[in-house]
Amino acid sequence: MLDFNTQAALHRGEALPLMEAFYSLQGEGYWRGCAAYFIRLGGCDVGCHWCDVKESWPAEAHPIVPVTEIASEALKHSKLIIITGGEPLMWNLDKLTALLQAGGARTHIETSGAHPLSGSWDWICLSPKKIKRPTEGVLEKANELKMVVYNNNDFLFAEEMASKVSSSCLLYLQPEWSKRAVATPKIIDYVMEHPQWRVSLQMHKYLDIR
Repeated sequence: MLDFNTQAALHRGEALPLMEAFYSLQGEGYWRGCAAYFIRLGGCDVGCHWCDVKESWPAEAHPIVPVTEIASEALKHSKLIIITGGEPLMWNLDKLTALLQAGGARTHIETSGAHPLSGSWDWICLSPKKIKRPTEGVLEKANELKMVVYNNNDFLFAEEMASKVSSSCLLYLQPEWSKRAVATPKIIDYVMEHPQWRVSLQMHKYLDIR
């Protein structure tokens, strides 16, 4: 059980549960191939069965770290900072993003959109899940819609979500990793028939990097 002061710091966004942070390449979507520093926050209440970072789900399993420390370390490595999870919008991200942007960094987030938007963002990658639908606020501001395709029904869900984002939002279909042999050919065919969509692959997994 967290003490009162720690809970208050979390609420104010002065500290966050940090699962890991590392410098690597963005492997997915529009910014694939770009060097970036990743901040992976603990905690997720969406719980996709095919999630490849289930260890991120319990927030209490990860240390609570002051955002001043998280930002200071991030800015040593890159000016492109990606906040991911878990589900990062479970937390107040206002102070973290303010520190990063004050340091001259671009702030990107990867989110299911299931919680209200906090923080100041240069790029929002929205990856909605059927289990817990995204909020209107995140849908309206998403720069990139990344739909994971696990089965054929996901194409219908992708179109439903595409109808809710802005006309300037980039649309991506990405095979779920364990189903990539089956899903990738279907995605290729779908994109060729619906060219408003693009294919996203998890390039970092093919390169065997984080």
